[in-house]
Amino acid sequence: MTESSPVHELPIYRRIADRLRGEILSGELHDGDRLPGENALMAEYGIARATARQALAVLINEGLAVPRRGSGVYVRLFRPIRRHGSRRLSREQWGQGRAVWDADARGRAYTVDQVQIQREQASEEVGHILDSDEVWVRRRRYLVDDRPVQLAASYFPAELVEGTAVVLPDTGPGGVYARLGDLGHPPAHFTEEVRARMPHPREAELLGLPAGTPVISIGRTAYTAEGRPVEHNEMVLDAASYVLQYDFDA
Repeated sequence: MTESSPVHELPIYRRIADRLRGEILSGELHDGDRLPGENALMAEYGIARATARQALAVLINEGLAVPRRGSGVYVRLFRPIRRHGSRRLSREQWGQGRAVWDADARGRAYTVDQVQIQREQASEEVGHILDSDEVWVRRRRYLVDDRPVQLAASYFPAELVEGTAVVLPDTGPGGVYARLGDLGHPPAHFTEEVRARMPHPREAELLGLPAGTPVISIGRTAYTAEGRPVEHNEMVLDAASYVLQYDFDA
C-alpha cells in the first residue's frame, strides 16, 4: 500500500460500537442508561438488523452493556472495587473488629445475601488442604451498590469450629478471623492463588454476568503461626468489577 492509498475504514458495526463506547466512557451515558435499540440504529445508519445487533454485541462482550429480555440493552458501568491483597487481611483490620469487606468497599454500601452454613463431608481437595474429613462451610454472595460482585465459600475444620460463633450467621465484630483468634488459632499467614476463567452457568446467573464476561477465581488458605490450616476460602469475582492490588518490597 502506497502512502497515498486510502486506509480501509473499520466495519460499520465497529464504528457504531466505538461511538457508543466513547459516550459511555466519557460519562455522556451513565450506568443504567438504555442504549439505542436495534431499530434506532438501523434507522440512523441505514444498516441491517444483524449489523445493529453486532454493534451492541461488541459492548455486551466487553462488559460495558447488558441485555434485558424484552426491554433493551443498558449501560453496565461500575466503579471497580480495589481489592488490596494484604491490607484487607491484616490483623489490624479484623483484630480491631472491622470486617475484611470494610477495606474493600471503602465506604460504599455492601451487603451479604444467600448465606448458607452447613457441616458436610470435605471434598478431596479441601480435605487435603485442611487435613480434615469433615468441614463447616459458609457460602455467601456479596453485593456492592446493590450489584452482585463476588461468591465465596469458606471451609473450616469441623472439629475446630463446632459449636462456636464461626458457624453462626452473625460471627460478630471482626468476622471469622477474630473468632478464630478467640479460639486461640488466629491466622498469621495466608497463601492466595489467583486465576482467570470463564464462569460456570450457575456462577454467571448468581453474579448477573453478561455473555463473555470472565471471572477471577481466588483460592486462599489461612494458617496459624504454627502452620496449622484453619480456613480455606474459594472466591469467584466478577472480573469487570475488580482491580486487584498487591504491594510488596523488592
